[in-house]
Amino acid sequence: MKLHYKLSGLLLILCLISPWAMAQEETAAAAVIATEAAAAAPSINSGDTAWMLTSTALVLFMTIPGLALFYAGMVRAKNVLSVMMQCFAITSLVTVLWMLFGYSLAFDTTGMEKGVTNLNSFIGGLGKAFLNGVGVDSVTLTIPETVFMTFQMTFAIITPALIVGAFAERMKFSAMLLFMGVWSLVVYAPIAHMVWSGDGGFLWDMGVLDFAGGTVVHINAGIAGLVAALVLGKRKGWPTTAMPPHNLALTLIGASMLWVGWFGFNAGSAVAANGTAGMAMAVTQIATAAAALAWMFSEWLLHGKPSVLGIASGAVAGLVAITPASGFVGPMGALAIGFVAGVVCFLASTKLKRAFGYDDSLDVFGVHAVGGIAGALLTGVFAASSLGGSKTDLVIGSQVWTQVVGVAATVTYCAIATYIILKVIDVIMGLRVSDEQETEGLDLALHDERGYNL
Repeated sequence: MKLHYKLSGLLLILCLISPWAMAQEETAAAAVIATEAAAAAPSINSGDTAWMLTSTALVLFMTIPGLALFYAGMVRAKNVLSVMMQCFAITSLVTVLWMLFGYSLAFDTTGMEKGVTNLNSFIGGLGKAFLNGVGVDSVTLTIPETVFMTFQMTFAIITPALIVGAFAERMKFSAMLLFMGVWSLVVYAPIAHMVWSGDGGFLWDMGVLDFAGGTVVHINAGIAGLVAALVLGKRKGWPTTAMPPHNLALTLIGASMLWVGWFGFNAGSAVAANGTAGMAMAVTQIATAAAALAWMFSEWLLHGKPSVLGIASGAVAGLVAITPASGFVGPMGALAIGFVAGVVCFLASTKLKRAFGYDDSLDVFGVHAVGGIAGALLTGVFAASSLGGSKTDLVIGSQVWTQVVGVAATVTYCAIATYIILKVIDVIMGLRVSDEQETEGLDLALHDERGYNL
């Protein structure tokens, strides 16, 4: 009997403590799962974040004041403020639009994650509109998402600002604002999504290599600039009337700022402070110097004298061409890309422009589209590890063809969409200033200000 009572008591005790034991086991299991999830979740790296904060500031510096000064020096004195105003206004406008819709349209991939692959291959969703969910604790890769969003915002700012140079001295300010606002959402955001959003993006899945914006920024802007120049028509008096740059000192200062800021543009696109960022910085410097010299010597050979405008334009051509390749190629590849860019962009901005007779005021097409295309195609060659690049499994012929398809897709979509946007705006409000305003100069006619008090 005593044994029976003991067994009964033991059973009672077990019954009482078993729920507690099970609860403890569940708590422990939950703790393990939470620990594993925390380990798997992306965490912020302070070094990467510091570099990306710096890169973001450098890329913004490229537009204001860099691009603003670069363009301001190349126009006539009566239009110096107009191009600076356009760059500054675009910076403000695109900032707001990127926060409201642009970032979401470019980088929201929630549709892809749910298996929606049709429309979402070409444009993002609206899950991040108004920066929904982009808070203090949200992380992209190893940096705060707020930093990634702002870094990408600076790319969205400079791309439409580049277009300004193609139609400088002849577009209405009001029409320019409407065009840039619509273009940034309808053209820039989808191209950025297709190339940079990751698995599910149309051009990403195709295997197109564009490290820092050869297609997204430069080909996009260059083609849009050519279309805008053709739709608006030539400046009054061009090409029979001489329209030399009024202040090449401003242009050289602006080009120098672009060169410095471009380290944030290219090396920052590694989104980390690592070896890829270091190589991107090195090849950016090498290609830019090579292109500046190539343009200078080409001009010297054909025109008899090297010019300040030429060497500055050559440097920008090198910066443009190395952009898509910067995270994939080595020093020798960068040297070749820079040399090719300097020569072909010089020929495009002089011989080609003269042959076809289009008035691309500040050679946006000749430098950004031609340089971007050259860089994109040569990325397919020099990214191969056999030539010093980082792609060990790259088959050069196949990759070059992939780059051709990526370039063709970007050119086609951008040209058609840009043309439609411009024609619709022309019907609604008109694109071009009057002959009287163009003769007077846009500084006074549109802004009632002078760049210089003479």
